[in-house]
Amino acid sequence: MSEVLNPDLCVIGAGSGGLSVAAAAAQLGVAVVLIEKGAMGGDCLNFGCVPSKALIAAARRAQSMRTARPLGITPTNPMINQRAVRDHVKGVIRAIAPNDSVERFTGLGVRVIQAAARFTDRQTVEAGDYQVKARRFVIATGSSPLVPPIEGLARVPFFTNETIFDNAERLDHLIVIGGGPIGIELAQAHLRLGSRVTVIEAMKALGKDDPELTEPLIARLRAEGLQIHEGAKVDRVRTVEGGIVVEMASSTRGLEVLTGSHLLVATGRKPNVDGLDLDAAGVKFDRRGVRVSSGLKTSNRRVFAIGDVTGSLQFTHVANYHAGIVIRRALFRYPATVNEAVVPWVTFTDPELAHVGLGEDAARKRYGKRISIVRWPFAENDRAQTEHETEGFIKVVALPSGKILGATILGPQAGELIQMWSLAVSSGLNLKHMAGYISPYPTLSEVNKRAAVNFFVPKLANPLVRSAVRFLARFG
Repeated sequence: MSEVLNPDLCVIGAGSGGLSVAAAAAQLGVAVVLIEKGAMGGDCLNFGCVPSKALIAAARRAQSMRTARPLGITPTNPMINQRAVRDHVKGVIRAIAPNDSVERFTGLGVRVIQAAARFTDRQTVEAGDYQVKARRFVIATGSSPLVPPIEGLARVPFFTNETIFDNAERLDHLIVIGGGPIGIELAQAHLRLGSRVTVIEAMKALGKDDPELTEPLIARLRAEGLQIHEGAKVDRVRTVEGGIVVEMASSTRGLEVLTGSHLLVATGRKPNVDGLDLDAAGVKFDRRGVRVSSGLKTSNRRVFAIGDVTGSLQFTHVANYHAGIVIRRALFRYPATVNEAVVPWVTFTDPELAHVGLGEDAARKRYGKRISIVRWPFAENDRAQTEHETEGFIKVVALPSGKILGATILGPQAGELIQMWSLAVSSGLNLKHMAGYISPYPTLSEVNKRAAVNFFVPKLANPLVRSAVRFLARFG
């Protein structure tokens, strides 16, 4: 006989979002059951954000050794120990894992069940030897790599983000299918770690971001040695002795054949809904994920869903954002809702690409010609000059009143610099606030202030302003 548990809250999935809900609820004194069939920490810790950024860190160090000449240091081509790099990545995961462990959450008072979960009716979940009848459920099962229906792919060995971080050998020629953020980040990292790398993208590489900033980034990547084929569709893959053959076609170059040593598939993600028996719970879903309201409630009033499984923006910080909304709604009855317009994102290439709010195209569709665009280059930033990292610029979209609609940054530490604009967009701030704060010198963050100040420069040429200055000058 299964043991019946009656918690106030049952969370399915111990990724970032699920863990955030479970921890917050437990610390508020709520009885919580957390169910996870795989590794605690989910995709972000084990296969996504953490290992990829650890790999990128190793690649960045290697590249800095090759490019030190402008700072008066003799450059050298580093010896890459691929096994040691793999161990570094795994070591970072191990260092963070205790924060997401069964032991930590048990210590918080959470009942952790390590088993697959499935709904048996609208208010019951079965997991291992337990039946969980909770007041509220939260589906936080995340997403998995989407493997496209390419002819021959099922018969060819290939990496996804769930397997590539286990690699401990040099990849002679890595072919990456998919030119989104995951594909491009891992492509540049492996290039810097000594591999030849080719990226194949059916549309435009990094096509969801502003082309004014992605085009110089793609040009920089190509100059570094990354081969990028855009507008190319992969028709077939097959193995040959010692390698993998990829046949692709494009409207401009026709049929082309590439031969590489290894293959990485990075063509997107799919929601993890298989095996949950959502129909038994009356939870509606489709190929994009679980269907939710703006308050993240499903078609079953007892069930919420958060993060990747909802088909929303697939970022760890979005799952955590969703977690906060569910806590407010489920425990405090506060009518919080999702606002994706304030969600920032970062592509961790070098230079980094970061964005928040409305881009230029979206802003023009909403506000027409009323928007203003201001830019400021890193080449005009003194700290960037000292580091010899002057490539890129900031682009800010605002209304004529100065209300900030969005910002995009291409440059060093863009992921850190976007934080201030994220606060500005979410708080409805004006460019006068950004222009008025004191920025320490010399820092990269001065590009934020200079961009804001640049918005007001044309106003100084206004004849009325100049007349006012001359008038006031008469009084000494």
